[in-house]
Amino acid sequence: MPIRGLKLCRRIMRAPALSALIEREILPSADEYVGDSDLEHHARTFAKTVYHPSCTCKMGTDAMAVVDPRLRVHGVPRLRVADVSVMPELVSGNTNAPTIMIAERCADFLLDRHAH
Repeated sequence: MPIRGLKLCRRIMRAPALSALIEREILPSADEYVGDSDLEHHARTFAKTVYHPSCTCKMGTDAMAVVDPRLRVHGVPRLRVADVSVMPELVSGNTNAPTIMIAERCADFLLDRHAH
């Protein structure tokens, strides 16, 4: 439940060790008490994840594969998947560079470069 996490964060930010560094809380409120419904609304409005869904679209030629080695979706003509979902494992770093590489490779396939 995001409300418990928000309450804990707000309490930590008001602790003596940090309160001297922080002028005031802007959102969800500068008031010490904020109701659960207001905290929930704040969380639903502003919270986001940095989780990068990946490894959800198996590449291969077996029955469990979603795309073939040229990123074509099995059974769906003219559709390819060109993102980190085709990776077999999540990389330990940012997924931006691998995504660009996969997209570049897909462009090669579409332009029929490096066909094999």
